[in-house]
Amino acid sequence: MTYSFLQQYWWFLISLLGALLVFLMFVQGANSLIFEIGKSPEERRIVINSTGRKWEVTFTTLVTFGGAFFASFPLFYSTSFGGAYWLWMIILFSFVLQAVSYEFQNKLGNLLGTKTFQVFLVINGIIGPLLLGGAVATFFDGSNFLVEKQNLTDGMQPVISRWANASNGLDALLDFYNILFGLSVFFLARILGIFYIINNVNDEKIRTQARSRLIFSTVAFLFTFLWFFIRTLLKDGFAYDPQTSHVYMEPMKYLNNLGDMWYLSIAFVVGVGLLLFAIVRTLSKKDYIRGIWPAGIGVVLVVLVLFLCAGWNHTAYYPSNVDMQSSLTIANSCSSEFTLRTMAIVSLLIPFVLAYIVYAWYSIDKKKIDRDEISHGDAY
Repeated sequence: MTYSFLQQYWWFLISLLGALLVFLMFVQGANSLIFEIGKSPEERRIVINSTGRKWEVTFTTLVTFGGAFFASFPLFYSTSFGGAYWLWMIILFSFVLQAVSYEFQNKLGNLLGTKTFQVFLVINGIIGPLLLGGAVATFFDGSNFLVEKQNLTDGMQPVISRWANASNGLDALLDFYNILFGLSVFFLARILGIFYIINNVNDEKIRTQARSRLIFSTVAFLFTFLWFFIRTLLKDGFAYDPQTSHVYMEPMKYLNNLGDMWYLSIAFVVGVGLLLFAIVRTLSKKDYIRGIWPAGIGVVLVVLVLFLCAGWNHTAYYPSNVDMQSSLTIANSCSSEFTLRTMAIVSLLIPFVLAYIVYAWYSIDKKKIDRDEISHGDAY
């Protein structure tokens, strides 16, 4: 395993974690629809208990995603998580708000009332996907940071990277295309949330109310995603010379990446096809409730391709709009060869962890949620 191979390997693992995180945000998508799908307190409680079975997996994947970035590409971690901390703090706070809301909405002594905590879940369901999507969009549109590695020799202030303005990441929300991609992730999360509720809840009224929200979410997702995706393929991208590490603008870089890495193009088409199949089948067949699975696989494939296009094929995955040569690549921002090699050995345990998650998921969802369980069971 060469150093270059290890860099490519760990970017693939980071991309896979990011893709799984986007899929698992069906929790946020369903929570954003609590008051639209649940017309009564009982129906809202059914929806919340459905997502309440899985929210820990989404939160754990988010933390693992950040931890894996810290271990494999520490310069990105210090630049983005350390520099754009206001953006990441808002995201993390919304997830903490989610955890508190699940646990305390029906506890004795709840002075805020059940509905207040349900509103908090809706807030997380909107802010989480929107801001995470906006953060990922900066992989293609760039951010305002500077990297000065010579500062390591400064004993008074050995800070390598810093944000170029006082916004500390909030300036990402001023870029129209970052917001556009954030909206596409938000509507995608709603689509996945609808599929999950239809599959997980054994209540025809709730399933019907969920299906009624699918068309609008699909149209909104396709409009926002295709606008962002086509514009990204046609715009200049951030490339670098592997010999000199010099970063430069390459016309239609991301379109070129899909052409050079044809297997990613195939995976992208398959992923889009699976998502569209799930949408059409769910809308056309009233008794079809398994849309979450083809849609989930499709979303993982599409997001995986986007991440790989951002980092592979000599592409700067975290461009700097202030100083192009400060842009981060998988070559100039990764850990040492020893660290990557050691972690690569540990990563061989990942399939066993995934197998456990699949088994736990199957065991938890063996019985669908219904009104009887909410009335007599241990519910949120």
